[in-house]
Amino acid sequence: MNLLTAKGVILTERAWVSKWRTRVKLHLNTRTNQNIFTAHGAGYVTVSGLSFEHSIVVTPEQVFTDWQPQGFDALSESHFAYLLAMKPEIVLLGTGAQQRFPHPRLYQQLTAAGIGVESMDTPAACRTYNILMGEDRKVVAAILL
Repeated sequence: MNLLTAKGVILTERAWVSKWRTRVKLHLNTRTNQNIFTAHGAGYVTVSGLSFEHSIVVTPEQVFTDWQPQGFDALSESHFAYLLAMKPEIVLLGTGAQQRFPHPRLYQQLTAAGIGVESMDTPAACRTYNILMGEDRKVVAAILL
C-alpha cells in the first residue's frame, strides 16, 4: 500500500508509519488556561500535567477532587446531584477500564434537567472530553478511579 502525502511524496505503508509514529498529535491545545486530559493509565489520569489517583470531576475551568465515590458500585444519586450543580450540557462518566452503565434512577435528575449522560471507559471519556472541550461545549467529566 502506498500513501500520497500533502507534498506529493509517495510513501510505502511502512515508511509512513515510521515517519509519523512520533510526530502525530491527537489534539492541539491552544487554550492553555483550560483543563485537558494529558495522560491516563491503570489507576490514574493526568489533567493539564497534574496526576490524580482518585475519582475526580473535571470541567474546562476546574478540577474537583472532593467527588469521592468509592468505585462504580458505590455510585449514588447524591454523586450525580453534585454534577447537576455545575449545569453542564453533557456529563461523561468514565467507569474505569471497562464500560459500565449506572442505573438510570441514579442520574434521573440530570436527564430531567436536559443534561446528557454518557457512560464509557475512562480512556474514551478522557478523549471525548478533550474533543468536546475543544468545541467550547459545556462538558463535565466524572472519572472513577
